Amino acid sequence: MKTVALNEKQGLENLNTVNLQDIIDVEFLQSFQDNFAESLGLASITVDINGNPVTKPSNFTEFCMEHTRGSKTGLTRCMECDRKGGEESARTGKPAIYECHAGLVDFGTPIMLEGRQIGSILGGQVLTSPPDEDYYRKVAQEISVDPDEYIKALRKIKQLPRKSVEAAANVLYLVANTLSKVWYQQYKLKHMAGVINDSVVQISATMEELAASASDVSSNQNTLNAEIKNVDVVSGKINEVMDFIKEIADETRLLGLNAAIEAARAGDAGLGFGVVAQEIRKLSGDSKQTVGKIKEFTTIIQESVNKTVTMGQATSVTVEQQAAAIQEVTASIQEVTIMVEQLHAMTDEI
Repeated sequence: MKTVALNEKQGLENLNTVNLQDIIDVEFLQSFQDNFAESLGLASITVDINGNPVTKPSNFTEFCMEHTRGSKTGLTRCMECDRKGGEESARTGKPAIYECHAGLVDFGTPIMLEGRQIGSILGGQVLTSPPDEDYYRKVAQEISVDPDEYIKALRKIKQLPRKSVEAAANVLYLVANTLSKVWYQQYKLKHMAGVINDSVVQISATMEELAASASDVSSNQNTLNAEIKNVDVVSGKINEVMDFIKEIADETRLLGLNAAIEAARAGDAGLGFGVVAQEIRKLSGDSKQTVGKIKEFTTIIQESVNKTVTMGQATSVTVEQQAAAIQEVTASIQEVTIMVEQLHAMTDEI
């Protein structure tokens, strides 16, 4: 049976190979992100370690999406600001609050997993003080957008105290990192349940094979015992034949003795018959001696057969006990399998 081992390099794999997409509950995070952003008037989006979005943007402003990022120059500047903010949060492992090139306040909140960053929640797109519209007209000209439309979109930007932005970023940081730990534990539980289930299935299959083999051995042993009994019966019949031959030999010897006596009475006329009688008596003696040897051999055979039968019966009992034990183990494995399935189902509900 192939052994399945649980180790750090297998599925729980090396932590360095675990990505945000591997453990994240996107539906839950999207719902949380949408409601959080809507309640505070902040923009928010979750990205992986490479900056690829894993959620849809929440509450993004017209000012940023349609005007600033809608401009090639503006998009380049925004991406540079996001990169710097991400680097700062990655360096400290804490939320980073920064002002973008267009004058809005943004934040980057790292999602950490056992000391390693696996993603970020980016957001903000708010003002912390009344805007200088002349400055924003200048920015509009630099990124080649309509200054009037730009100012119009600017006036829709929500204003929040900087402390509120910092508090929001910290809340996101705490929630996101708590969730990442929970999700990772769920991820590990699923993997462990899968490995255990595979191992149990393999063990169960092996046990079934052993049970089938034990049944075959038991059947073969019973057949062998039956054949051994047949040998024992045949040996008994051989003894009966030997007894019959011994009786014939005794009668032949007696007949030879009588013939010798009659030959002696006949004198010279019975000399030839006397020789025949002597040979008959010798043949009788040889037959009787041969019968004795054959009986010795059949006795040895019967003793061996009896020992074999005894050993075969003991083997049958042992095999039956093994088969019963295997069935008990198989039943226990089936119970473990059910529990593993329940464990796997529980991890889906976490």
